[in-house]
Amino acid sequence: MAETELERAEKRYAQAKARLQALKNREATKQRKLDTRRKVILGGALLDLAERDSGAATMLDRLIRNLAREQDRKAFADWVAPLVLPPLPRPALTRTRRPDAGRDPPL
Repeated sequence: MAETELERAEKRYAQAKARLQALKNREATKQRKLDTRRKVILGGALLDLAERDSGAATMLDRLIRNLAREQDRKAFADWVAPLVLPPLPRPALTRTRRPDAGRDPPL
């Protein structure tokens, strides 16, 4: 029995619909991966900043304590907020004036 024009059109439609869904799925996967990558990068940057800045360390600690999901809080159960030490005082730079400073060079 020969395939009718309607059956061929329905078959092409189903194939096109499947291709479209596959494209949508690939795009969604690509976006999820990009979103995850951004979160990992920002999380790493925040952790790095918290090691150098006490305000960022305090904020990070507060964020962790206020996580809504119990399973998310458990991921940080053994994590210790970094101890931020105050910066060491830098020695004052003193400028010594050379004895010939400000004079015209000899001709």
